[in-house]
Parts: sequence; structure tokens; C-alpha cells
Amino acid sequence: VQLQASGGGLVQPGGSLRLSCAASADIFSSNSVGWYRQAPGKERETVATLSTGDSTNYAQSVKGRFTISRDKAKHTVYLQMNSLKPEDTAVYYCNVGPLLRVLKGTFTSWGRGTLVTVSS
Repeated sequence: VQLQASGGGLVQPGGSLRLSCAASADIFSSNSVGWYRQAPGKERETVATLSTGDSTNYAQSVKGRFTISRDKAKHTVYLQMNSLKPEDTAVYYCNVGPLLRVLKGTFTSWGRGTLVTVSS
């Protein structure tokens, strides 16, 4: 199953973007899913996760600004990002799997991410 992250771009501070993670099959119904990001010179970090039971977790730095959601019919997971800050600049990735792996981001394989640049 392939995952494709999209929706990144250049946005001014305070702006919004919605990222999409599309799958080639219905994998989001039976797997937890996470959004991750890696800024230049930094390690990849977990941004938001969504369990099969619809429980969510967010990094402290994005709480109240980012929202993860899932559209099972479209085989797509979204990350709505509001009130963006320059420190949100990073390549964003999505991945799926068991909840513990998703929470920790301990994957050996990653798809292509999408670049988000927050700058005036």
C-alpha cells in the first residue's frame, strides 16, 4: 500500500494549510495513522496521531492549532494546520501501523513527504 502526502507549500505566518495523506487502499479503518515532520538539521518528530478508535494525540507545540482527521470513504487522512508559525517549517510525512508504532514513529519505511514553508 502506498501513501502519498500532499498539500504543502509556502504560507505566511498565521496562515493555514491542509495536508492530505492518500492511500491506495482502505488501510485507515484498521490502522492508526500519524503525521510527522522533519525540519532541516533536526530529527523527525511525531506531530499528530489518530487511532482506529478515533483517539487523537498532538505534539505540545501544535496543540490547539493542528487537527488530524480521517475520511474512510476517500482513503485519506488530513492534517489541518492553522495559525502556522515559522517553526512549523518542515517536510511532513504520514504513516500507518499499530498504535504504539504510530505514537513513537518507529517506522523503517517512509513515503515521500510534502514540504511546508512558513515565511513572510
